[in-house]
Amino acid sequence: MDKKPSPMKGIFLKGSIIGAIITIPSLVAFFVSWMVTGDKIMSLIVGVVVHFIGMGFSLKLSKKLFKVNQA
Repeated sequence: MDKKPSPMKGIFLKGSIIGAIITIPSLVAFFVSWMVTGDKIMSLIVGVVVHFIGMGFSLKLSKKLFKVNQA
C-alpha cells in the first residue's frame, strides 16, 4: 500500500515560510536602522512599517499557497 503524505507536514511548512517572510525582514530592518541611527524608537517605527508591509505581502502569498478546492 502506498502511504499518503501527511497534510499537516505541508501546512506546517507553508506556515513556517509565511512566518519567516513576515518576521525576518522586520528584524533585519530594526537592527540595521538601530545600528545606523542609534535610536531605538526610530528603529522600532521602521521595523513596524516593514513588518506590516511583510504582512501584506504574506497575505497575497498565502492566498496562492492555500488554495481551497471547492466541489
